[in-house]
This record gives sequence, structure tokens and C-alpha cells, in this order.
Amino acid sequence: MENGGFEMIEVFGTDKKHAMKKLQDVQDGCWIKITSPTQTEIEDISNRFHIPKHYFHDALDEEERSRIELKRGDTDRSHSLVIVDCPYETIDEMGYTMYETIPIGIILVEKVFITISLREVPVLTSIIQKPLDTYDTSLHTRFLLQILYAVSYFYLNYLNKLIRLMNKLEGKIKQSMKNEQLYAFMAIQKSLVFFATALQSNKAILDKMQDVEHFMQNEANHDLLRDVVIENKQAIAMTDTYTQIISGMSDIFSSVISNNLNMVMKFLTSFTIILSLPTIVGSIYGMNVSLPFAHEAHAFSGIMIFTIILTLIVTVIFWRKKYF
Repeated sequence: MENGGFEMIEVFGTDKKHAMKKLQDVQDGCWIKITSPTQTEIEDISNRFHIPKHYFHDALDEEERSRIELKRGDTDRSHSLVIVDCPYETIDEMGYTMYETIPIGIILVEKVFITISLREVPVLTSIIQKPLDTYDTSLHTRFLLQILYAVSYFYLNYLNKLIRLMNKLEGKIKQSMKNEQLYAFMAIQKSLVFFATALQSNKAILDKMQDVEHFMQNEANHDLLRDVVIENKQAIAMTDTYTQIISGMSDIFSSVISNNLNMVMKFLTSFTIILSLPTIVGSIYGMNVSLPFAHEAHAFSGIMIFTIILTLIVTVIFWRKKYF
């Protein structure tokens, strides 16, 4: 069967060396990667492989949660659907880096493996460009588990990036008097909330897979599924830990910024008082009235020395009181 020339439908297959190759035609055992399809494209693929249309619409719904639907024919399952939440990097409304999740639908039919998503997903792109494993698109169940493993890997990778970003912001915020760093922390918090929700949804489908016979009957698939479950649990634990940490750090850093601003205001106030002392003395001796030492030959030098000494005394007092 031919691709049909659809712009957002790509066909891939693996050769004997397990290298991922882009194909011109749909073949048995291939992977059909569908991104943001039109209604016409959905109807065509649905009719070709006898797939319910709601599978596609569910996968293209940004609010859809992870789930699994297994269907069986008289002798074998005719098609199965797995929807899993995948992470991707984006920019929030304030211009700061954050991470959100998007569902991808994975449809298993007898002869082809289909993925469908609303936009390009880094997880699928990495499988094509930088594989984490040796893939075989004709082994549908194993390829599904490998995609799920890549999803968990990306969660852990993005969590590590969030941790490094958080540590970097922590160093900056110690000297900060602006809100930019707090906005960046808000982006991290939102990312962790998205991750926590998505990872729990993914956990539900992984738990269900462990109870399904055809995921467990092959020992290699069983071991791979166990690895996916472990990676997902690790991501959940990391997300929970850093959600608790950053929720407390946001309040602390808000206080740090306020305290930094108070320290600057204290310094400026103290400096202003010190600078005002020579002005006060100068203003007094600038008045057109009789003043002490007005007719002394060294009156100017004496006044300057007195002003310097007074300024130094007040400066030392302020310094000892840590006003600056």
C-alpha cells in the first residue's frame, strides 16, 4: 500500500541491522507515524486498517489522559490502543523554559504499528534520529514497550534539566531584587505539576499491562515492561520530591528578594545620612550671621577637619551596626 502522499504521515521500518529507515510505501511490519492529521487523512487510515475513528480523535485531544484499550477478534486481537502522556519542552507566557505533556496514541493492528499525535513529539523523534535501543517495528508489542521506555527516559531527562535549572536559579536569586527568578520558579512548578499528573496516568496503564497475558508471556517483553515500570516509578518519586522542595523554596526565595531589597534600602539610607553631615555643617557656616571662629585665620581648615571626623565617626558607628 502506498503512503498516499500525505504530508504529515511518515512511514518507517527497520532493516536487518535494526536501523530505522524511512519508507516510501506502507509495508507489513512498518511504523506509520501520523502528526496533526486532517479529517480526510484520519478517515483514510481508519478505513484502510478498520480502526475506530474515535481512537484518532482521542489521541488528538490535548486533555486526554493515558489509558489502554485492548480489542480481540475471534482468534486474536484486531486492534489495540494505548494513549500515553509524553513530555516536551516549551516556553511559558513570560518567556521562561517549562515542560508540558501531550498525549500520543499508539495503535496496534495486525500488520502495522501506528502512532498519532497533535504535534511533533521529541520521544518519537529521538527513536528515529537517536535510538536508545535496537528497534524492530515488526515486533509490535516489544516496539510499544520500547516507546514507553523512551517516554520514561525523557521524563527523567527533563527532570534532571529542571533540577539543574533550579540550582542555577538558586545561585542567582541570592543577589536578586527582581521578580524574574520567581517567574522562572513558577515555570518549574507548573512543569512538575504536569509531570506528576501525567506520570500517575502512565502508571495506571503500565499496571494494567502487567495483568495482560500477551505483554507477559514473552520473557524479554516481561523484563522490558518491568524496566519501564521501574523508570516510571523513579520519575514519580523524583517529581514528588522536587515538588515538595520547590514549593518551600519559592516562599523562601520570595523572602530573600524582599530582604535583599531591604538591605539595599538600608545601605542607601545610611549613605544618605553620612553624605548629609558635610552638607549640614556647610549650610550652617554658610549663613550670613555671626558664627564661632568666623574671624579665625584657620577657621576653614578647622571646620573641614571637624566635618571629616564627624563623618568618619558616624560611618564607623553605622558599619559596626551593619547598616551597610
